[in-house]
Amino acid sequence: MTSRWSILSVLFLARTAMAFQFQSVAALSPLLIAGYSATLVDIGLLVGLYLGPGVIIALAGGGLAARFGDKRIVAASLLVMFAGLLVMALGGGWGWLLAGRVLAGIGGVIVNVVLTKMLVDWFAGREIATAMGVLVSSWPFGIALALALLPALGEAGGLVLAWSGVGTFILLALVCFNLVYRSAAADTAPAASSVPPLPKVSLSLAALIWALYNTALAMVFSFGPVLLSNEGAAAQSASATISLFMLCLGLGIPLGGYLADRTGRRDGIILLSFVLCAAMLPAVLFIDARMSPFAYAVFGLIFGLPAGPVMALPSEVLTAAQRALGMGVFFSIYYGAMMIGPTLAGALADKAGQAEVTYGLGALLLVLCILCLMLFRARQGPARG
Repeated sequence: MTSRWSILSVLFLARTAMAFQFQSVAALSPLLIAGYSATLVDIGLLVGLYLGPGVIIALAGGGLAARFGDKRIVAASLLVMFAGLLVMALGGGWGWLLAGRVLAGIGGVIVNVVLTKMLVDWFAGREIATAMGVLVSSWPFGIALALALLPALGEAGGLVLAWSGVGTFILLALVCFNLVYRSAAADTAPAASSVPPLPKVSLSLAALIWALYNTALAMVFSFGPVLLSNEGAAAQSASATISLFMLCLGLGIPLGGYLADRTGRRDGIILLSFVLCAAMLPAVLFIDARMSPFAYAVFGLIFGLPAGPVMALPSEVLTAAQRALGMGVFFSIYYGAMMIGPTLAGALADKAGQAEVTYGLGALLLVLCILCLMLFRARQGPARG
């Protein structure tokens, strides 16, 4: 029989392929700028288009999975990701790049939603925080892998070879997923005509915690390089420090899930991490420049700890029949916040004339996370492991 850990491995690979494709534009931006006479604004638009449809598509993806079955929808969505890549590679113009990026993003968003639901089916009540931590860590892992491999491929063979590398990764994930994945016993039969009622308030609170936490995180990787540069760090050094933060974040994510499952103190891990990170966000602004890499490394490790336990919260309020649609709603709220949050932070920083405002906003968002968790737990009772 297929073990749940082998299931986790193919879910991890598929989500890594999504992150790899997402980061491909940023990793290949010099070639795209040279080949298409693009500006940095154009590159930013191309990056954002991948997750832009998420507010609508996440909800649709959950509904499609409930109707047609999880495995079919994920396999089809991986093919949509590949089709979007083909449009970008073969279209021959900037308009085709935009269209292909949107198409690939639609597939990627659906993959993200349904994979998370699949993991809940397999791990609900059994080391789910650990499993969620591993799955969530696929995002920084895929981004790091794209940054490491794609520029080298682009330098060796141009965009053609680089796009081929992305396509190969997606197809590898598709083949492994089809060969290994099977439905969990908790997975419900498709083609249900009625929409199961959802625990709207509890689910929304869980989604808000995830959305606010990620928006606070975005303050660091979006505005951290600027803040470090303003403090006198060289541009390359500032970027390296934030890269170190992301690396340690990726290590902290599965560690936090493991600790939550081993100790049975899921809420304790979440709350302690939120409190420490809310305090550290403004504190790192006053760290001596020579100590910044170390401070950001510790900061990243702590920031990663609550991710797995937070992502396990929906499993406490969704039944097996509700998971497909419920996770669609969960991610719709998340994508909505991620569209608004960084833009709002940038506007506030411009108005105040100080980029430091973004870190203050991040700390406030983490305090709101604590409030949302308290409200969530008031409705649900003590945490379940």
